[in-house]
Amino acid sequence: MIKLDVNGQTHELDLNPKMPLLWAIRDKLNLTGTKFGCGHAMCGACTVHINGQAARSCSIMVGDAAGKKIVTIEGLRGPVAEAVTKSWQELNVVQCGYCQSGQIMSAITLLSENRNPTDQDINLSMDGNICRCGTYARIRQAIHEAAKRLG
Repeated sequence: MIKLDVNGQTHELDLNPKMPLLWAIRDKLNLTGTKFGCGHAMCGACTVHINGQAARSCSIMVGDAAGKKIVTIEGLRGPVAEAVTKSWQELNVVQCGYCQSGQIMSAITLLSENRNPTDQDINLSMDGNICRCGTYARIRQAIHEAAKRLG
């Protein structure tokens, strides 16, 4: 049995420790906001927070995630998460939406560490989050707007 702390709840699951965390989140816990994109940690669609840091859940094994605090898009709380999601909504960032949970998770990590990011800071932090619809300019604008909200 593997114990996973996901969104503040402890789950005991009978899983292969080498199963990617993404599949435990989606298939065993039915939290489908975290998406499968590439399976190689290169697109960002599967981004979750592990101990407060953005991490690609498709490349982290369940056994390695045991005992750590995991937060998915469904479990977001707090002022940074509220500022980011509100800015995303007001600026209509989303087009198809597939990548957006990963984009939001990465933006929250950035703003948790840097409340006044430059365009370069944003570009570096968001690098590896692929948006097939090309909403990068709106994402950058929403991050700046969220930073203003946070003061």
